[in-house]
Amino acid sequence: MSKKITAEEVDSFMFQFKVFIGVAVVVFFLPLLLYAVYMGKRMDQFEDSLRYQFPQPNGSIADVDDAEQVPLAATSGQVVYVPAYSHVYHEDGNPHLLTITLSIRNTSDEREIVVRSVRYFDTRGQQVKSYLKQPLTLAPLGTTEFLIERDDSSGGSGANFLVDWVAQQRVSEPIIEAVMIDTEGQQGISFARAGTAIREIAPVAADQ
Repeated sequence: MSKKITAEEVDSFMFQFKVFIGVAVVVFFLPLLLYAVYMGKRMDQFEDSLRYQFPQPNGSIADVDDAEQVPLAATSGQVVYVPAYSHVYHEDGNPHLLTITLSIRNTSDEREIVVRSVRYFDTRGQQVKSYLKQPLTLAPLGTTEFLIERDDSSGGSGANFLVDWVAQQRVSEPIIEAVMIDTEGQQGISFARAGTAIREIAPVAADQ
Protein backbone atom coordinates (compact mmCIF):
# COMPACT_ATOMS: atom_id res chain seq x y z
CA MET A 1 0.00 0.00 0.00
CA SER A 2 1.51 3.31 -1.11
CA LYS A 3 2.31 5.99 1.39
CA LYS A 4 0.10 9.05 1.23
CA ILE A 5 2.00 12.29 0.64
CA THR A 6 1.02 14.97 3.05
CA ALA A 7 0.62 18.67 2.31
CA GLU A 8 3.59 19.43 4.53
CA GLU A 9 5.81 17.16 2.44
CA VAL A 10 4.59 18.82 -0.77
CA ASP A 11 5.33 22.25 0.65
CA SER A 12 8.76 21.10 1.81
CA PHE A 13 9.54 19.64 -1.62
CA MET A 14 8.43 22.81 -3.42
CA PHE A 15 10.50 24.92 -1.06
CA GLN A 16 13.58 22.79 -1.67
CA PHE A 17 12.91 22.88 -5.42
CA LYS A 18 12.64 26.67 -5.40
CA VAL A 19 15.85 26.93 -3.39
CA PHE A 20 17.58 24.63 -5.87
CA ILE A 21 16.34 26.69 -8.81
CA GLY A 22 17.41 29.90 -7.09
CA VAL A 23 20.89 28.57 -6.37
CA ALA A 24 21.19 27.28 -9.94
CA VAL A 25 20.18 30.67 -11.34
CA VAL A 26 22.66 32.46 -9.10
CA VAL A 27 25.46 30.02 -9.94
CA PHE A 28 24.76 30.27 -13.68
CA PHE A 29 23.94 33.96 -14.11
CA LEU A 30 26.17 35.56 -11.49
CA PRO A 31 29.39 34.82 -13.43
CA LEU A 32 27.72 36.16 -16.58
CA LEU A 33 26.70 39.32 -14.74
CA LEU A 34 30.18 39.79 -13.31
CA TYR A 35 31.70 39.19 -16.75
CA ALA A 36 29.32 41.73 -18.33
CA VAL A 37 30.26 44.32 -15.70
CA TYR A 38 33.95 43.59 -16.23
CA MET A 39 33.67 43.88 -20.02
CA GLY A 40 31.66 47.08 -19.66
CA LYS A 41 34.43 48.64 -17.60
CA ARG A 42 37.06 47.42 -20.06
CA MET A 43 35.09 48.92 -22.95
CA ASP A 44 34.77 52.23 -21.09
CA GLN A 45 38.53 52.24 -20.50
CA PHE A 46 39.14 51.39 -24.16
CA GLU A 47 36.86 54.21 -25.35
CA ASP A 48 38.52 56.63 -22.93
CA SER A 49 41.92 55.70 -24.38
CA LEU A 50 40.63 56.59 -27.86
CA ARG A 51 39.16 59.96 -26.91
CA TYR A 52 40.78 63.00 -28.47
CA GLN A 53 43.50 64.48 -26.31
CA PHE A 54 44.97 67.88 -27.02
CA PRO A 55 48.66 67.51 -27.97
CA GLN A 56 50.99 68.22 -25.07
CA PRO A 57 54.24 70.10 -25.82
CA ASN A 58 57.26 67.95 -25.08
CA GLY A 59 60.12 69.89 -26.63
CA SER A 60 61.97 73.13 -26.21
CA ILE A 61 61.55 76.16 -28.44
CA ALA A 62 65.31 76.54 -28.28
CA ASP A 63 65.62 73.24 -30.15
CA VAL A 64 63.99 74.70 -33.28
CA ASP A 65 64.62 78.45 -33.08
CA ASP A 66 67.79 78.20 -35.14
CA ALA A 67 66.43 75.68 -37.65
CA GLU A 68 66.56 76.87 -41.25
CA GLN A 69 63.23 76.79 -43.08
CA VAL A 70 63.43 75.98 -46.77
CA PRO A 71 60.24 75.71 -48.88
CA LEU A 72 59.68 72.28 -50.38
CA ALA A 73 59.65 72.15 -54.18
CA ALA A 74 60.35 75.89 -54.26
CA THR A 75 59.77 77.60 -57.59
CA SER A 76 59.21 81.10 -58.93
CA GLY A 77 56.40 80.33 -61.36
CA GLN A 78 54.68 77.66 -63.42
CA VAL A 79 52.15 76.90 -66.08
CA VAL A 80 49.84 74.28 -64.55
CA TYR A 81 47.55 71.93 -66.48
CA VAL A 82 44.37 71.04 -64.55
CA PRO A 83 42.02 68.32 -65.90
CA ALA A 84 38.30 69.02 -65.50
CA TYR A 85 34.98 67.45 -66.49
CA SER A 86 31.87 69.43 -67.35
CA HIS A 87 30.16 66.06 -67.61
CA VAL A 88 30.87 62.34 -67.21
CA TYR A 89 29.09 59.45 -68.89
CA HIS A 90 26.90 56.86 -67.18
CA GLU A 91 24.58 53.97 -68.07
CA ASP A 92 24.34 53.81 -71.89
CA GLY A 93 26.56 56.83 -72.50
CA ASN A 94 24.19 59.43 -71.08
CA PRO A 95 25.98 62.61 -69.92
CA HIS A 96 25.86 63.56 -66.23
CA LEU A 97 26.39 67.32 -65.99
CA LEU A 98 28.73 68.65 -63.29
CA THR A 99 29.57 71.97 -61.66
CA ILE A 100 33.32 72.71 -61.78
CA THR A 101 35.23 74.80 -59.25
CA LEU A 102 38.85 75.62 -60.03
CA SER A 103 40.67 76.30 -56.75
CA ILE A 104 44.07 78.04 -56.56
CA ARG A 105 45.65 78.07 -53.09
CA ASN A 106 48.83 79.91 -52.19
CA THR A 107 50.64 77.54 -49.82
CA SER A 108 53.33 80.07 -48.86
CA ASP A 109 52.78 81.60 -45.43
CA GLU A 110 55.25 84.42 -46.13
CA ARG A 111 55.06 85.49 -49.77
CA GLU A 112 52.33 86.37 -52.22
CA ILE A 113 52.00 84.92 -55.69
CA VAL A 114 50.51 86.45 -58.81
CA VAL A 115 48.10 84.54 -61.05
CA ARG A 116 48.69 85.98 -64.52
CA SER A 117 46.13 84.00 -66.48
CA VAL A 118 43.47 81.31 -66.14
CA ARG A 119 42.28 79.80 -69.42
CA TYR A 120 39.58 77.18 -69.95
CA PHE A 121 39.80 74.69 -72.84
CA ASP A 122 37.34 72.16 -74.25
CA THR A 123 37.78 68.50 -75.20
CA ARG A 124 39.23 69.43 -78.61
CA GLY A 125 41.84 71.69 -77.02
CA GLN A 126 40.13 74.89 -78.16
CA GLN A 127 40.11 77.80 -75.73
CA VAL A 128 36.60 78.45 -74.44
CA LYS A 129 37.22 81.28 -72.00
CA SER A 130 39.97 83.44 -70.50
CA TYR A 131 39.11 84.61 -66.99
CA LEU A 132 41.60 87.34 -66.09
CA LYS A 133 41.91 90.69 -67.81
CA GLN A 134 44.72 91.64 -65.42
CA PRO A 135 46.93 89.71 -62.97
CA LEU A 136 45.43 88.60 -59.66
CA THR A 137 47.58 88.73 -56.51
CA LEU A 138 47.10 86.03 -53.87
CA ALA A 139 48.20 86.93 -50.35
CA PRO A 140 50.11 84.37 -48.26
CA LEU A 141 47.78 81.40 -47.66
CA GLY A 142 45.18 83.11 -49.85
CA THR A 143 42.80 81.26 -52.18
CA THR A 144 40.84 82.19 -55.28
CA GLU A 145 38.22 80.19 -57.17
CA PHE A 146 36.70 80.11 -60.65
CA LEU A 147 33.31 78.54 -61.34
CA ILE A 148 31.94 76.67 -64.34
CA GLU A 149 28.20 76.30 -63.83
CA ARG A 150 26.47 72.95 -64.23
CA ASP A 151 24.55 74.00 -67.33
CA ASP A 152 27.74 75.13 -69.11
CA SER A 153 28.72 71.99 -71.01
CA SER A 154 31.07 73.79 -73.42
CA GLY A 155 34.16 72.14 -71.95
CA GLY A 156 32.97 68.57 -72.30
CA SER A 157 34.33 65.44 -70.65
CA GLY A 158 37.91 66.37 -71.60
CA ALA A 159 37.89 69.98 -70.41
CA ASN A 160 40.97 71.49 -68.79
CA PHE A 161 42.48 74.68 -67.41
CA LEU A 162 45.88 76.26 -67.92
CA VAL A 163 46.93 78.39 -64.95
CA ASP A 164 49.93 80.73 -65.26
CA TRP A 165 51.35 82.02 -61.97
CA VAL A 166 54.58 83.73 -60.87
CA ALA A 167 56.29 85.02 -57.73
CA GLN A 168 59.02 87.58 -57.13
CA GLN A 169 60.91 85.01 -55.06
CA ARG A 170 60.97 81.24 -54.97
CA VAL A 171 57.98 79.89 -53.03
CA SER A 172 56.35 76.55 -52.31
CA GLU A 173 54.13 75.32 -55.11
CA PRO A 174 50.48 76.38 -54.85
CA ILE A 175 47.78 73.74 -54.73
CA ILE A 176 45.70 74.00 -57.90
CA GLU A 177 42.82 71.58 -58.40
CA ALA A 178 39.44 71.21 -60.06
CA VAL A 179 36.51 70.00 -57.95
CA MET A 180 33.54 68.49 -59.79
CA ILE A 181 30.19 68.04 -58.06
CA ASP A 182 26.50 67.45 -58.72
CA THR A 183 23.80 66.99 -56.07
CA GLU A 184 20.70 66.84 -58.26
CA GLY A 185 18.71 63.63 -58.26
CA GLN A 186 18.78 60.86 -55.68
CA GLN A 187 22.52 60.19 -55.83
CA GLY A 188 25.18 62.91 -55.65
CA ILE A 189 28.62 62.75 -57.21
CA SER A 190 31.83 64.63 -56.41
CA PHE A 191 35.53 64.21 -57.11
CA ALA A 192 38.65 66.34 -57.53
CA ARG A 193 41.62 66.38 -59.89
CA ALA A 194 44.97 67.98 -59.06
CA GLY A 195 46.91 70.12 -61.50
CA THR A 196 50.28 69.18 -63.02
CA ALA A 197 53.03 71.69 -63.78
CA ILE A 198 53.98 71.50 -67.47
CA ARG A 199 56.41 74.46 -67.57
CA GLU A 200 58.58 76.37 -65.13
CA ILE A 201 58.76 80.17 -65.31
CA ALA A 202 61.93 82.11 -64.48
CA PRO A 203 61.74 84.74 -61.70
CA VAL A 204 60.10 87.97 -62.84
CA ALA A 205 58.86 91.11 -61.15
CA ALA A 206 55.20 90.56 -60.30
CA ASP A 207 52.76 92.93 -61.95
CA GLN A 208 50.50 94.81 -59.58
